[in-house]
Amino acid sequence: MTSQQIVPAPSTLDNEPANQNAENAAANIVDVIETVIDSLDSDNTAMVSETDGGYVWKFKYGTVEVFVQLTGLSNEDTISAWAAVLKLPARDEAKLTRKLLELNWSGTLEARFAILDNEIVVLSTRSLADLSPGEISRAITLVATIADDQDEPLQAEFGGS
Repeated sequence: MTSQQIVPAPSTLDNEPANQNAENAAANIVDVIETVIDSLDSDNTAMVSETDGGYVWKFKYGTVEVFVQLTGLSNEDTISAWAAVLKLPARDEAKLTRKLLELNWSGTLEARFAILDNEIVVLSTRSLADLSPGEISRAITLVATIADDQDEPLQAEFGGS
């Protein structure tokens, strides 16, 4: 049997270490996002803009533009990645809808197809609570890869009505 040391809970009178940990975690999330984008953006097209408490990045991956949005830095905030693959309206939208639903089931893992501003997009959204660097990397990479793999075939089959 091993003995365990009991460590007292942080004092509520001294929030500085807690605030410093929160700031470090926030900086780490931004660093991870930028590292992932740097690894995917071979043409050095990445841009970032700071918004009300958050960030939006844009970069080119293959034939698609990928966006990453961080709404803030608290556990309740979210990270979203998306990339447009097809403008609407499209030819044979019933067939397109069926194809996208089938792909959502079998080929998108944690990402999904959706409609945003009259475009079909590949999308992934996750809250920051308990978010790991691996999950950040996976979400951005999945969106970029699926969008780049699917945009040209979808445009060829369903593009422009």
